Amino acid sequence: MSGGGPSEEALGARAGRGPARSAEPGGDDGMRQGRQGLVVLRFSPFAPKNRELQIMRKLDHCNIVRLRYFFYSSGEKKDELYLNLVLEYVPETVYRVARHFTKAKLTIPIIYVKVYMYQLFRSLAYIHSQGVCHRDIKPQNLLVDPDTAVLKLCDFGSAKQLVRGEPNVSYICSRYYRAPELIFGATDYTSSIDVWSAGCVLAELLLGQPIFPGDSGVDQLVEIIKVLGTPTREQIREMNPNYTEFKFPQIKAHPWTKVFKSRTPPEAIALCSSLLEYTPSSRLSPLEACAHSFFDELRCLGTQLPNNRPLPPLFNFSPGELSIQPSLNAILIPPHLRSPSGTTTLTPSSQALTETQTGPDWQAPDATPTLTNSS
Repeated sequence: MSGGGPSEEALGARAGRGPARSAEPGGDDGMRQGRQGLVVLRFSPFAPKNRELQIMRKLDHCNIVRLRYFFYSSGEKKDELYLNLVLEYVPETVYRVARHFTKAKLTIPIIYVKVYMYQLFRSLAYIHSQGVCHRDIKPQNLLVDPDTAVLKLCDFGSAKQLVRGEPNVSYICSRYYRAPELIFGATDYTSSIDVWSAGCVLAELLLGQPIFPGDSGVDQLVEIIKVLGTPTREQIREMNPNYTEFKFPQIKAHPWTKVFKSRTPPEAIALCSSLLEYTPSSRLSPLEACAHSFFDELRCLGTQLPNNRPLPPLFNFSPGELSIQPSLNAILIPPHLRSPSGTTTLTPSSQALTETQTGPDWQAPDATPTLTNSS
């Protein structure tokens, strides 16, 4: 045993024993949930350098689910080895919260849309600054505490450190949230595919249903074209130059104001239109999205949640975050939190959320189940 953490038996008790269920239909992943942690089982053939584990160990942000421990255990068959990730417990997902309102034939309060989306964009700004692309942004992968409205991005099973010039698989990301360049088969895409997915999540929260509900890759593209119109040759070239001679039916763009309900805030519509762009480089960056006027209410002193609780920590920026796009800091930092030097004034509780996690370098295990404290 290593890392000075609890025993495997203790972890099992904390995570909640019982029959493991598949994390994804038809997958080999098992998942057990409890009040103190979420244990995700990953069956090999064991990869000495598990990408998800490597990425999660390097990430440290208040809007990203925290890896508490990881350990290895043997399976029932010879040479079966499981990697177990123990994550902090967050009780709900944006998907289930949104479905609750939809089933009740209610619209999710716009303040929750703002709080959730702001935290999502902040988490994306952070991981993109680390060179990591999530590649599976969807409501099911956004954990939330319904009382505090804290959001944490989870499930880095599809995440990858993107390197310019190195090809990537295009069949990635859940269909409704898949960027058009992926549908066109691009392999040299950028982290802006996450921004497109986030735009789809925003639109879904505003509409109460997915904005592009395609039944297949081709149908998905049709749904996008019905809203954005037929892409121009230049837009197609930006997505995948191999498709520039392909003939598409000419369809005019549907006005964004007619896509959404009449009571949808104009700023929300404007933000959506700036995220759901064919040309990847034309989409807002995550921090530009955070600085959008749609989120101005969050920067006003005294803004509260509908349950009269204060907003979750939104402005406890680390120096690293403030160095991503410094020109935006004057907008990102509310006036009441600015120090004379123009930086963020952090409260002790806010500082605790951004403490740096350090830990031992990861090493491949032997056959004996081992436990490592990730922090």
